[in-house]
Amino acid sequence: MSIPAELKYTKDHEWISIEGDIATVGITHFAQGELGDIVYVEVETLDETLDKDEVFGTVEAVKTVSDLFLPLAGEIVAFNEALEDDPELVNKDPYGEGWMIKLKIANVDEVADLLDSDGYASIIGA
Repeated sequence: MSIPAELKYTKDHEWISIEGDIATVGITHFAQGELGDIVYVEVETLDETLDKDEVFGTVEAVKTVSDLFLPLAGEIVAFNEALEDDPELVNKDPYGEGWMIKLKIANVDEVADLLDSDGYASIIGA
């Protein structure tokens, strides 16, 4: 199972890539595997500013619907519109083309609370 070392992670199985004050967020390889075939990704919070741990959207799989939690406070500045027509990108390439949102980080100090790859691996037993 892939857990890229250059990314940050949450206990809610989201990955975060940070460039300056912009964070790209998606769900981990582990999460997409647990959910199964993803059939729909909904993010209705574009251009909204949310607090850390607030729900920013949902991912619907054949088995279940799961909430997506914001890993850092900030404004959602982009949604991966490719997921509207091809939600399976999350299954095929969770750390690349399957990204979900881009977020303008409100408080960079929150980044220190995120997990590194080893910390995330210990949570999922990898």
